[in-house]
Amino acid sequence: MSPSSAPTSAAPPDATATTFRGNDRFLLGMIMGVLAFWLFAQTTLNIAPDMGKDLGVSDSVMNIAVAITALFSGIFIVFIGGLADRIGRVKIMMAGFVLSIVGSLLIGFAPPGTTSVYFLLPGRALQGLSGACIMPASLALVKTYWAGEARQRAISMWSIGSWGGSGLCSLFGGVVTQTLGWRWIFFASVAVALLGMTLMKGMPESKADDQRSTRFDVAGVLSFMASMIALQIVVTQGSHLGWSSAWTLSLSALAIIFGWLFFRIESRTSSGFVDFTLFHNQMYTGATVSNFLLNGVAGTLLVSLQLLQLGGSMTAQQAGILTLGYAIAVIVFIRVGEKLLKRFGARKPMIQGCLITGVSILFLLPSNVMLAEYKLSAIVGYTLYGVGLALYATPSTDAALSSLPLDQVGSGAGIYKMASSLGAAFGVALSAVIFSTLSANSAAVNWIEGVITFQGRQDNLAIREAAIIALTFNVFMVLVAIMAIMLTVPKGRGTR
Repeated sequence: MSPSSAPTSAAPPDATATTFRGNDRFLLGMIMGVLAFWLFAQTTLNIAPDMGKDLGVSDSVMNIAVAITALFSGIFIVFIGGLADRIGRVKIMMAGFVLSIVGSLLIGFAPPGTTSVYFLLPGRALQGLSGACIMPASLALVKTYWAGEARQRAISMWSIGSWGGSGLCSLFGGVVTQTLGWRWIFFASVAVALLGMTLMKGMPESKADDQRSTRFDVAGVLSFMASMIALQIVVTQGSHLGWSSAWTLSLSALAIIFGWLFFRIESRTSSGFVDFTLFHNQMYTGATVSNFLLNGVAGTLLVSLQLLQLGGSMTAQQAGILTLGYAIAVIVFIRVGEKLLKRFGARKPMIQGCLITGVSILFLLPSNVMLAEYKLSAIVGYTLYGVGLALYATPSTDAALSSLPLDQVGSGAGIYKMASSLGAAFGVALSAVIFSTLSANSAAVNWIEGVITFQGRQDNLAIREAAIIALTFNVFMVLVAIMAIMLTVPKGRGTR
């Protein structure tokens, strides 16, 4: 079976799906929802220092605020994707728009002082829940109402909203913060969500044909949530609490115990929010695992931007401008990935995209050079980063969805996008921990000075050395992603 062809083993979800075909107005409406998450919500990767200073909150609180959106998206995205199959994908999309509006308003109107956390953290959590609603439901609607080459084009446009939004978020956030203030990012997000709701008005409802049990999987959701939250706290606060402290060890134990309970619960129920049988499909498995790792490489942006700001004394806007090539490359090369998919199948462009992404990080590694030289290297690195992700995006998404029956598309898309969100959440958190821990402890990284000669300022060596280690960790994740693709995704145009 070609990766671009729809499966023939399942009936269409309803009569409407056999007659209605999606158009650009509905597609644009869905893309507005994707942008609300990937462009607007993700600006915190670059503007967190300005937000924290304005609101008067500590760095540890801002670290939680940055990570909590992707974390909540990842925790609930699979369950909500399955729920969309059952009660209606358009309904869930609209609910996602509402959550985005409420969350953005909470953040935008957060007052300075100690009470700001009661606006900031719930608002960021609601933005994550919004993404959990919009991403799997929109992908399922693309699968249902677009077919053949039209679907590949729709996926490319959807990917521009996702990957392109993530590419522009640093530049967009820096520019808006320096010109209007960071709050206007979230006010603009409200307008984008309202526009998306308007464009989607009148879109026919879509549900899965196989209406399995609608029982709320309380045990599965709670065990998964407890495991992921405990693990995220360990990752983000372990250095602050102490890696060998009773709190860290207890939270680590809870993450393992609840993770085991989650697997046992979901493996023994037919109505769980995660269907592990989807991973019997090697194409789907390879696309999902590599998607998790490639999104985890988002830590590259956090580390390199912090290096420029903390080590190079640049502003958020100045650092963000260097990422312009990333955004342009994603938008330009997304359709190239689509064409490579049509010609070679999914495996080859997925591997090529990973390789280029790995090379891009190598251009961001040499923090030992002078700032002017590093900025030139960073421009090349960010541009190649966008090229690599663009070549990977459409083939990976199409590979994940093309081999799934229609009644599993929502759940399958949910797991695939859960990989995106959790990959970003934990990848960014791990990179941040490596960078912040080592940069605060110069003795742990001063051995690098015996291997590499650092030019220019010597008062920021710990920051520059820590960046090398953190970025090397991201290269390692790219290599693991390539191995996953080579082991699971078949050569040629086959999908099973």
